[in-house]
Amino acid sequence: MSQSARDTILKKIKQALTQPVPVPFPQQTEHSSVFHAPAEELDLLFAENFTKLQGYFSYCENEKELASQLNMLFIKREWKELYCREDELRQILMDSGFHAMTAPDVESCDASITGCEYLVARTGSMVLSSGQQSGRTVSVYAPIHICIAYTDQLVYDIDEALLSLQKEYGEQLPSMITLATGPSRTADIEKTLVVGVHGPKEVFCFLVQRTN
Repeated sequence: MSQSARDTILKKIKQALTQPVPVPFPQQTEHSSVFHAPAEELDLLFAENFTKLQGYFSYCENEKELASQLNMLFIKREWKELYCREDELRQILMDSGFHAMTAPDVESCDASITGCEYLVARTGSMVLSSGQQSGRTVSVYAPIHICIAYTDQLVYDIDEALLSLQKEYGEQLPSMITLATGPSRTADIEKTLVVGVHGPKEVFCFLVQRTN
């Protein structure tokens, strides 16, 4: 691209930014939604949609059951080391009897453990952000991602999650907010679906009943 063409494009972009674009559907408010929550429980809806996307879902009545299920999974998969950067989550798991988080970094682990911001039931997605102690990398670079979530983090649709994040962080929104929907996948090569190319090849979600 020539310098003159580049300057012309940049000029047009600057002009467009100074002229606000009218809202195409002014009757649509931030509190209305195209989708309406079904009668079934959000945890059941999330589990259904999450497993459809090749995710592994498990419900835990409390944190002790969570630790027990993680221990069984650790033994069954013959993992050596797991990585968790979130101090509060590490302490909860260790107090509940799970002590396998010994990997020094995400590069050397068999799987990573993180929390999340929210779970979106309608799409089976986990909402993650750079505002979490795990940051941008832990849920992406490990070959297997284990997400620990609580029942009060369940919302029906994406807009509820985004509005809740806005209320929580105010003007200091995280620089990265992303939706992780099942294992990493792409169909860029000859339209053939391949799993685990740009991120974890397996994703687990343990949903814990909030007791307080």
